[in-house]
Amino acid sequence: MAKLPILLYPHPHLRKVARRIEHFDDGLRRLVEDMFETMYAAPGIGLAATQVDVHRRVAVIDVSETKDQPLVLVNAEILEASGVEEMEEGCLSIPEIHEKVARKERVRVRYQDLDGQERELDTDGLLAVCIQHELDHLEGRLFIDHISPLKRERALKKYEKLQKRSRA
Repeated sequence: MAKLPILLYPHPHLRKVARRIEHFDDGLRRLVEDMFETMYAAPGIGLAATQVDVHRRVAVIDVSETKDQPLVLVNAEILEASGVEEMEEGCLSIPEIHEKVARKERVRVRYQDLDGQERELDTDGLLAVCIQHELDHLEGRLFIDHISPLKRERALKKYEKLQKRSRA
């Protein structure tokens, strides 16, 4: 396993739309292992392939406190969504920035596992929010795209200051 570099905002590749995965092979398994290692080390609860500059439709998630409930979503799509959940979100590609984002409270998602088997998952709360966040990445969207222009401007100014301070 290898820790992968995470793209940081405003890297233009974060806006790329990921392509479907057609081959369920050892290369995909290796990518997923590396993504989990990267996500856990960051530390985070979700990571989309786009964030590690791989533009394929795969995301890894583990919202458990014990980090023992890994979920791999390949070629995922949301079939149904309902309710509204407002939750503070952050992103490994925009470190140290957190904002409240309104998302769907419940989702039904269809995806493939690492063997290419189609599955469906009905979920709510943090896992539902995390799935929406990671699938947004695969469409070239970031969580800051879901907040008001004023909040986005403030968050990005804060982020720029933090980035300048970390380079100094």
